[in-house]
Amino acid sequence: MKNIKSILLALLVFIMAAACTIDERVDPNGASLNSVLTDATFTELNNLVTGIEARMRNGFDVYVTATGTISRELYLFDADPRNLTDLVGLENDQGENRELDNNSFYLTSPYNNRYRVIKNCNILLEAVDNASVEVTEANRNGYRGYANTIIAYELLLVLNLLDENGIRVDTSDPDNLGDFVTKEAAFTEIVRLLDLAVTQLGQAGSEFSFALTPGFTGFNTPATFTEFNRAIKARVEIYRGDADAALTALGESFFDLDGDLSIGPKHVFSTAGPDILNNLFKIPQQSGDQIIANNDFINSAAPNDLRVQRKTVVRDDAVSLGGFSGTHETRLYASSTSPIDITRNEELVLIYAEANIMLNTAASLTEAVEALNIIRTAAGIGAYGGTVDQAALTTEMLDQRRYSLWAEGHRMIDLRRYDRLNTDFVVLDTNIDPDSGEELSQVIFTQFPIPLADTN
Repeated sequence: MKNIKSILLALLVFIMAAACTIDERVDPNGASLNSVLTDATFTELNNLVTGIEARMRNGFDVYVTATGTISRELYLFDADPRNLTDLVGLENDQGENRELDNNSFYLTSPYNNRYRVIKNCNILLEAVDNASVEVTEANRNGYRGYANTIIAYELLLVLNLLDENGIRVDTSDPDNLGDFVTKEAAFTEIVRLLDLAVTQLGQAGSEFSFALTPGFTGFNTPATFTEFNRAIKARVEIYRGDADAALTALGESFFDLDGDLSIGPKHVFSTAGPDILNNLFKIPQQSGDQIIANNDFINSAAPNDLRVQRKTVVRDDAVSLGGFSGTHETRLYASSTSPIDITRNEELVLIYAEANIMLNTAASLTEAVEALNIIRTAAGIGAYGGTVDQAALTTEMLDQRRYSLWAEGHRMIDLRRYDRLNTDFVVLDTNIDPDSGEELSQVIFTQFPIPLADTN
């Protein structure tokens, strides 16, 4: 049975501590699917929205650590050796390099959770079409615009993993799933959904009759949620290499060259049951279950880069695991309830720089330098003083993305987009076999395989 078909069709919703108050007459964990799909009330629809936002967080930590390890920006030192041996393709006892497992947690966790969110969005879309008469067309368009934006975002994360292997984009009917489509076809569908959502959000009188968590403060109306949608579209268009489309999307987003770089929607967490914690937070100085910065991330940083100081810290004692070692550990999050950015103005400023570099005119390169200097100044490393041409600025832009977006799930995709996900551009930490004393070879993977359950 196909992997997505095996995902439970039950409503995968639960209450987040910071979410809107839920009418107690309905149990969101035990609601009947049939009752939701037929004559749904505001309460039932809103429970679905709550569950969608909550589920978006699940497996995201694995997405970050798996892609981050492949791109060698970090290592996860924990009890499961596959987080190192598999993801770096480490040479085994038979002298063969390990392959990525198509049925291992580092793939199935982020993959399955993304499609669970998409399934819940599909349920919401169907429920909205058949909702109670009290749900107006303005209300329906708000739900539709929200759901289609989230579907597009979740599909993008899946595509980031599988890349040229392609993904399924048509999953609305679990008994008749669409085929895997090419990377370009997937991008086309993602853009279509984002644009459809903007149309729905912009319909006259469109309303959000649901509450989002504080993570979406400032982005919780149709108009402001549209700005989030356009930010995601800008990311998609820059991935596709369409600079003009990226700049157009930025102009409709919350992008602000002079604004607060930290502004943007976030995943939020709490200690209240049955909520979850931010699993990318790690207890300081512990020897197990720790995210360790790649040594080259530390060694190649500009002197006194505030991003390194804010995101990592020197360990009391250097740590080693499986032949790898590191001196710095994560401090990206202050606690287990710290929010995780979905996107923020800092990324949008970097997208603006990248799009202008792509245009490669004298004026656009000047714009790119100005944008990069905003990032550099915020990092305390001063203005850019290098060559102002497309090649040099591309390297500079990728370097600034490396430090601004460290351990946020971007590095593997960024290097791959520029054909730099290889040993010409990625410094491998030496791994010495403790038994033989010989260096073990590694592999830099460029994409994840299609999960086993989806190949049957």
